[in-house]
Amino acid sequence: MKKNLFLYLFVFALIISLFTYMYFRGEQKYVHGRIATIQKQLKASRDSLRAAKEDAAYFALKGNDNALEYFIEKGITNTDSLTVKIEEGVLLQNENPQGNALTGYEPMNGQKFMINKVHILNHRWIIADYSNGSAWGDVLIRYFVEDDGKITYETIQSMIYSNTVK
Repeated sequence: MKKNLFLYLFVFALIISLFTYMYFRGEQKYVHGRIATIQKQLKASRDSLRAAKEDAAYFALKGNDNALEYFIEKGITNTDSLTVKIEEGVLLQNENPQGNALTGYEPMNGQKFMINKVHILNHRWIIADYSNGSAWGDVLIRYFVEDDGKITYETIQSMIYSNTVK
């Protein structure tokens, strides 16, 4: 009787071991398949991000050889310091008590409009985002770099998103 009991226990342990092996083997295949799928998605996402960065750089001063050539002809070789100077000039106008005049709007509900983000498109245009805390808008600005290094700004068009005005 003891022999049969040990035989049954051995067969039972063998069956449990077999089921455990099969379960973990299947789980391992599933995990490896999942990892491969996620790696493919990650590669596709990285490729999309790289393409989006290239598209964004297309409309930027640094990626525009013709605009950079314009500044080189004017004797300006350090465009990095020029872009900082241009952006600071736009943002410096936020200190006006009536708000940034480049937005084209007077204070609304007692809150002045201030430019938040500036993007230099080329040697003539800037696009900027502005807000007064509740209303948001975009503005297209023309700028000129004078021979003496002074930068002048002129608002071309400004708009407020109507769904943000209350």
